[in-house]
Amino acid sequence: MKFNPVVHFEIYVENMQRAKAFYQALFDIKLEHMPSPTPEVEMEMWFFPMDKENGMNYYGAGGSLVKMTGFTPGGGGTLVYFGCEDCAVQAERAVANGGSIQQAKMSIGEHGFCSVVRDSEGNLIGLHSMA
Repeated sequence: MKFNPVVHFEIYVENMQRAKAFYQALFDIKLEHMPSPTPEVEMEMWFFPMDKENGMNYYGAGGSLVKMTGFTPGGGGTLVYFGCEDCAVQAERAVANGGSIQQAKMSIGEHGFCSVVRDSEGNLIGLHSMA
């Protein structure tokens, strides 16, 4: 395989307004509403910025916040890392917007730095930067 096989991720939420506000403030972005892909599945989805023509996220895999019966937020299992200029900045934004810092910014040697935060819904997410 000659490409990154990750094509999409979903972060499950209970309170969409609170989760949208958290992620929009954390990354200084606007999430975009996506209608349910099929009429028989009742769900609310808000996508991270994407390149419409190519169906791709600006950098990396596409992803969305999802509110759907039977899928609940929480920590454990898979950890999604978001790229940023300085992960310490986003970690502090997480705290200022209803989240918490699980692991403060730490060096990962030549690979840069990382931090782990808990979002407003209780999900753990990773933050990565080279600075």
